[in-house]
Parts: sequence; structure tokens; C-alpha cells
Amino acid sequence: MPKVTLKALAKHLGVSVATVSNAFNRPDQLSAELRKHILQESEKLGFSGPNATARSLRTGRSDMIAILLSDTLEYSVSDPVANQLIKGIAEVLQDAGKDMLLLSGAKAVHSTAEALPDGFIIYGSPKNPEQLERVKQSGKPLLCVDCNLSGIGSVNIDNYQYAYDIAEYALQKQPGKVAVLGLRLIDSDRVCRLQQHELYDANEAISRRRLEGYLAAAKQQQRELNAEQIWHIPVNNHHYAQIAAREALTQHPRPTLLLCMSDRIALGAISVARQLGLNIPQDLRIVGFDGIEEAERSYPALTTVAQHSDEKGRIAARMLLAGDTAENVLLPCELRLRDSC
Repeated sequence: MPKVTLKALAKHLGVSVATVSNAFNRPDQLSAELRKHILQESEKLGFSGPNATARSLRTGRSDMIAILLSDTLEYSVSDPVANQLIKGIAEVLQDAGKDMLLLSGAKAVHSTAEALPDGFIIYGSPKNPEQLERVKQSGKPLLCVDCNLSGIGSVNIDNYQYAYDIAEYALQKQPGKVAVLGLRLIDSDRVCRLQQHELYDANEAISRRRLEGYLAAAKQQQRELNAEQIWHIPVNNHHYAQIAAREALTQHPRPTLLLCMSDRIALGAISVARQLGLNIPQDLRIVGFDGIEEAERSYPALTTVAQHSDEKGRIAARMLLAGDTAENVLLPCELRLRDSC
């Protein structure tokens, strides 16, 4: 059976092409009775609506916003922080009648999907400079979340300050040896400790800003925190967190405080501490960062920095849709003090 076109359907119904198009895209332009008739006949003939690509080329709009992810799609939809951010963006786009497209920055190849969106939210430091350049050259509205790019507005939190605040609180509560379970501090796919020459790095990555906050708090309280007490964890999941935590907690002398750069890492450390027979917070205090739901339900409940990723997503989406893409917004966080420290 030949494919039914918009033009053929309009001829069959005895109406204009614009009338059929309005039935699908602008229902307010037609009477309810006429629209119902057009949709019923369309369904009978197997016509599902005007071609979206053709409409986009004709109008210059797709009513679609893309989130350009720094990681793979699989990682981003499974990571609780990214998941909450995407959820917040989706709520605003849905209310505005927009669709959402997820684009992975981990792909090296050119994707034709990059041409579709009306605007982009860049989430995390881009790993594909060629892709980023194509997006910038598109001339479409851009906004950054959890990263900073020259000339592009952003929505962030002050990672340095909140890392400093939670480290200061934890250091005051617990004397003894300190260790940091860090996230993506160096370019390595394995769990390892930092070398002394890797301790200080001038880049603006989130993880580095958090580490600078920890180091500043330790220095202010005259507590030793050197490179060999800082672990690099390549992926934010329980498996790698448990490897790093086990290495840290089987040292002699053993740390009495773990500063963890994510709640997932902290929860992995809690499970290892339990396996080793350590009581929290009597033998060991642990703090996290992010404020994911699991942190409140864990035993013991996790002391952490809550950064409200869903609200961050909502604010970023509203800014992009409103055209406020030149502003740099810092959102507040809160320390949630619970039983782990």
C-alpha cells in the first residue's frame, strides 16, 4: 500500500493542506468536530501526521531541546545526580510543550541529531571538542550546567565552598587520619592514589574544585592531607568506590575520617566499613556530596551536601527557554547533618 502523504490526505478530505496540518499541530485553529473527523480519517488511511523533519526545515524549529552529556547515555541515565537533573529539565520542557533529546559527548562520530534541537544544555565538561565546536557554530541558544565555558551562561553550585564547609565540619568532629575518596581527579581508568605532582591542578573541573575545598579546610585546621591519602575513582559507582574504600580502610594506621566526593562513593565506603567490622561514627566518620535520596535511607544515614539537582535542571531549562543564556547563576546548597558524621 503506497504511503499516504499530507497532500493526498487533504485532497481525500476536500480540505487544504494547512487545515490537515493544523489538526495535528495547532488544534486551536479548528473546530473540535472537524479536527476529530480529520484524525479519524487519518488513522483509517495510516497517516500518522506531518513529517517532523520536513516541518523543522520549513519552520526552522523542532520544539526540541538537547542535553549534551559529557558521558555515555547509559552512564547518565543510571547516575542518580544526572538522572535528577534530567528529570528537572524534562518537567519544564513538558510544561512548555517541548521535547527532549539526549546527546552523548562520549561519541567520536558526527551525529545528524545535532542539527535538530532549537537549543542545547551542556551538562558537564565537554569531552568532545569537535562536537562542542559544531554546537557552538550552530548559532542556537546554549547554556552550561556543572561546567563553565567562555561566553556561555551557566548554572552551577560553588563546589569549592561547600566542599570546604562539609570538610571543616567533619574535621572538627573527628581527630586522626583523614582520607579523600575522590572522583575523576586524573585521566586514568583505574582506582589509584594521587602522586604528589598530581595534587594541585589548575583546571576548573568539579572534582578539582571539591578537592581544593577539602585541602583548604585541612590546612586551616592544621590537619595533614597529602597526595597518598587521596584516591582517584574513575567512575561514580559502588564497585569502584568499594575498591578505593577497602584500600583506604586496610591501611595502618587506618583513617578515622573519609571525605567522599559523591554520595555513591560514600555509600560504597559505608558497606566496606561494615564488612570490616567498623562502627560508624564511633570508629569511622564518613561524609558524602550530592544529596541523593539513597543517602537519607542508608544506615547510618549519610551526612552530605544536598545540591538539589532536579531544581538545578528546572532552572537551567527555564533560563534557556526564556533566552537568559548570558547569566552565570550559582545555586545554594545545604549541609544535611546525619548519623554518619
